[in-house]
Amino acid sequence: MKYLEYIFTPTPCSQTALDLLSGLLADVGFESFVSDEADAHLAAYIRQDLCDPAAIEALVVAFPMSEVAIAYTASEMADKDWNEEWEKNFFQPIVVGGECVVHSTFHHDVPQCPYDIVINPQMAFGTGHHETTGLIIEQLLQTDLAQKSVLDMGCGTSILAILARMRGAATCMAIDIDEWCVRNSLENILLNGIDAITVLQGDAFTLADKGPFDLIIANINRNILLADLRHYHRRLNPNGEILLSGFYAADIPLLRAEAERLGLHYVGSRTKPNRHSANPSDAWAMMRLLG
Repeated sequence: MKYLEYIFTPTPCSQTALDLLSGLLADVGFESFVSDEADAHLAAYIRQDLCDPAAIEALVVAFPMSEVAIAYTASEMADKDWNEEWEKNFFQPIVVGGECVVHSTFHHDVPQCPYDIVINPQMAFGTGHHETTGLIIEQLLQTDLAQKSVLDMGCGTSILAILARMRGAATCMAIDIDEWCVRNSLENILLNGIDAITVLQGDAFTLADKGPFDLIIANINRNILLADLRHYHRRLNPNGEILLSGFYAADIPLLRAEAERLGLHYVGSRTKPNRHSANPSDAWAMMRLLG
């Protein structure tokens, strides 16, 4: 799957402008961001097949800070050895609650935890947002998964499916629209010596004849979650549970309203500060729903 790199240059540049721009771009499909106030630019990454240049141009033209002008360029990202790139850029192990560590094959002196997950990132965005992944991991560590059937939707590197199996889930299905994620997931499952995880390429429409599931995990983004929640609901066992993440705390009311419209029961949510933003409303969030 090809990715595009957009470089946005706000003038004048401020952290507020960069944070606001990141949030708006996430709403039109951008997945990852690297901002640099000193260099006055924001690098943003989006899958080529999801890119809508007209929507991006409209966003820039209607940018809420009227005193800020935004120029941008776009280019296709070349395939790279992402292991080398990540190691060069000091990607560090993720440790959650002292119970789970996620690290790559090139890490040494990894903290010892009851659950040790090894990944070999073969793509640009191997672990996604650490904050949102961490929120779901925290919840999985507190959830009884024994003999449950689990769906990891938008699986990425399949970290969450792997942890679910480690914690006793009977079977897991991991689905992602990106062929790189599917390949990488299969490699990571093998690296961890895990079985009973089925990996498929597709979107929510792939679920029509799958499941039903006791637990559905979707760590994606607000717009996709809003569009696909109805599909998750249809494939959920009675008294099953859905864990959503990949969105901001400010998005909770919108997602909750859609969930309750479908007949799901809102249990609660958890948030984690966005370390790239000083705005409290930009905290990452996770939502727990019951069928």
